[in-house]
Amino acid sequence: MMPETTPPNTADAGLEVRTYFVRNRNALLARAEFGELFVDYYLHLGANQMKVAPEHDAIFKRSLAAFTLHSASRPWAELTAWTLNFQAPLVNVFLTGDNGTGAVTGRVFDENVKVGSDNLFFADVVRGTQPKRRSAVTFEGADPLQAAEMFYAQSEQREARYFQLGEEDFALMTEHPDCDLAWFKALTPEKVQRLDQEETLALMERRIYRWHCGCNQERMMEVLAPTMRQDPDALFAGDPKIEIRCPRCGARHAITRESLEAFVAQT
Repeated sequence: MMPETTPPNTADAGLEVRTYFVRNRNALLARAEFGELFVDYYLHLGANQMKVAPEHDAIFKRSLAAFTLHSASRPWAELTAWTLNFQAPLVNVFLTGDNGTGAVTGRVFDENVKVGSDNLFFADVVRGTQPKRRSAVTFEGADPLQAAEMFYAQSEQREARYFQLGEEDFALMTEHPDCDLAWFKALTPEKVQRLDQEETLALMERRIYRWHCGCNQERMMEVLAPTMRQDPDALFAGDPKIEIRCPRCGARHAITRESLEAFVAQT
């Protein structure tokens, strides 16, 4: 167990991620129980009639845990997106989050996945009003936690260690300047479990994250508008409405030709 603080109030409903600075070791710990966020993810799948293969589902959940802990370790004014391209199994995982609102979402892409010689990890970051920054690294294996560790080593130029401490309990330890690297590299899940008994932890933050995309009819029509202006007949193929999936979360949106025509006329 980690040191307790005031429990979240009703407005704080969501996944709580706590970060701690490990004094005398110069490392940052982020930890959370992901059960609530995983439930929201499954509710999203059910509401949008989406089926994910068990193997891909397991990869997505570990990716979501890695991404959320990473986000909680980053500045507040930051938007982040990860795309992980796995070659075996052949699947892409997309994740995005806004630290300002605590919104995280994502989806699995298992069709038309690009075949290549290496697994690829893309990270896009927007901080405040600064331009988007992208980094891309290769990684080995099919474990998203190890992929994220390789991303830290190659792109962030510092060490990171992910640990699964229980069925839905995950932790991230990241290196800070003057970190005790011998201690850091010797960490095990068992040692992380006992960390508050063996080290001095200073609670840094409690952040709340929720499954939320924000996609809606208007945003989907913005996506379709250029094609509608160019060739509406080809877009609808004689049907009065079409279905489009949100590219971020996969949610279904039905768009009628009449509504899209009105939208295009107004923009």
